[in-house]
Amino acid sequence: MKSTPQERPTVEAPSLQELRQRALAAASPKAYGAGAAIVCDRLVRIFSSEGIEVQALQGLELTIQQGDLVALVGASGSGKSTLLTILAGLDVPTAGTATVDGCDLLEMSAKERLRYRREVVGFIWQQTARNLLPFLTAAENIALPMQLRGRRATAAGSKGRAARVAELMDALEIGHLAHRRPNELSGGQQQRVAIAVAMANNPPVLLADEPTGELDSETAGVIFESFRTVNRELGTTVVIVTHDPMVAAEVRRTVAIRDGRTSSEVLRRTVTDEHGEESVNEREYVMLDRTGRVQLPVKFLEALGMEHRVAVDLATDHIEIRPDDLVGG
Repeated sequence: MKSTPQERPTVEAPSLQELRQRALAAASPKAYGAGAAIVCDRLVRIFSSEGIEVQALQGLELTIQQGDLVALVGASGSGKSTLLTILAGLDVPTAGTATVDGCDLLEMSAKERLRYRREVVGFIWQQTARNLLPFLTAAENIALPMQLRGRRATAAGSKGRAARVAELMDALEIGHLAHRRPNELSGGQQQRVAIAVAMANNPPVLLADEPTGELDSETAGVIFESFRTVNRELGTTVVIVTHDPMVAAEVRRTVAIRDGRTSSEVLRRTVTDEHGEESVNEREYVMLDRTGRVQLPVKFLEALGMEHRVAVDLATDHIEIRPDDLVGG
């Protein structure tokens, strides 16, 4: 018998209106930071107390890509912790825009903000005691965010939570701590459990505020390796505010914040020479915001005595910045 060829499904040709919409979408400029995990555009945060205003963030701009591992550094009062609390949904900016995993942090309702903190971001405090409930074991602390998420208390749900707890404890090498309460754990162990708690609902973004601030250097190294594990094995975008130079030097990207704005960043990449030996290549850049402003390193300004104003000239492939050569102008 001859086989009858199958008829191919008819595919409708796009209409003229659809073609026009596609062309316009392709031609239109992409939004600032499109596709990034975190986007801050001209972000402002002003605190007021007894008639005095303090501008903690002054038009800050920042983009962080999906799956990146970034450290935020800066002097006390620079605005880095303010930025982190905004990204965590714990504070609301005064102006500008801030988007995390597609969530607009200025437009969320109270209910949406609660869901955001439970499902979109995990957060780790510097003070180890703030991250864990003292009357629960390590495993119970990790399971709690999943219970609060609103899943029904079914046998299947309990089994799923137990599997997730075991998965996280195994990844962070803390399985032997499952039945211990926080007062039976060291500071480093508490922080590793806190990372597991923050990752319980598998958020796409993990934020940490000085997570190694109360730990010795050896323990801090172990904690940072836990963040690296979460970033590498779970694909989570990780942002760490830190004063620890060891942590800042170990990430792929370190962003410095000064006077409420991003001022510079260091990018690191691993290169392999002709002998097959690997080394880390490090380069520092100053940040250029969307209005054309840059913050030059203070040590450069002091070395050349630059203040008030500078002379700027355009060369073939670069911009020259020199001290003002006019006296008393």
